[in-house]
Amino acid sequence: MNDPGAAPYGNFINYYTFNPPENRLSLIPATLLQDLGLKDGPQNTLILDVGCNSGDLSVAFYKHLVPVSEEESDRRKVNLLGFDLDETLIQRAQQSNPLPSSISFIPLDITKDADQLQDYLNQHGGSHFHLCLCLAVTMWVHLNHGDAGLLQLLSHLASISQHLLLEAQPWKCYRSAARRLRKLGRSDFDHFKSLKIRGDVAEQAREHLERHCGMELIQSFGSTTWDRKLLLFKRR
Repeated sequence: MNDPGAAPYGNFINYYTFNPPENRLSLIPATLLQDLGLKDGPQNTLILDVGCNSGDLSVAFYKHLVPVSEEESDRRKVNLLGFDLDETLIQRAQQSNPLPSSISFIPLDITKDADQLQDYLNQHGGSHFHLCLCLAVTMWVHLNHGDAGLLQLLSHLASISQHLLLEAQPWKCYRSAARRLRKLGRSDFDHFKSLKIRGDVAEQAREHLERHCGMELIQSFGSTTWDRKLLLFKRR
């Protein structure tokens, strides 16, 4: 599993050694929660991290937005839930989680079942997540579940989120992923050749979110070192 090509769902065992959290965090202001007006109200702020892998970015993102210097009562008001379909990665995330009172990790395949997300919202007295991170996940859902799977994912996240921070892999990444899989002698991704959504995937994701999901693009934080845009959407 050390070869990145051996992770057909993007569940690399060493992901953060080649794409460290800093690649994204350097673009995101530490004041993001205040900027979005999420730290003023009496209720807890709920953050969701989709496809969190071993949790390194989830924890780093939380610490970036909620400094350890803040009083514990403030920290307790921000809760983050990370999930991934790879149970081994989630076990690693749970074992190395430095803030278990604020950050939780669960194994979950969002394309099959999302009841646990609703359970989490109910437990925390929320009707939606205030901020959802979907970073470098779209391509894997797209390759494994086709155009319909990608649009379904975006619609679902939009329906449970007030804000959505999206990093969609560009088309060149799709070609690389397919090439790596073939190099290992595996059969191609089921949907790769039949995908109609191609080219500027981030732009087509934006169109879907704005036309069909009641969201609007409110900010672009520029591009990561891997030339992927970080786009922030808000529910209208």
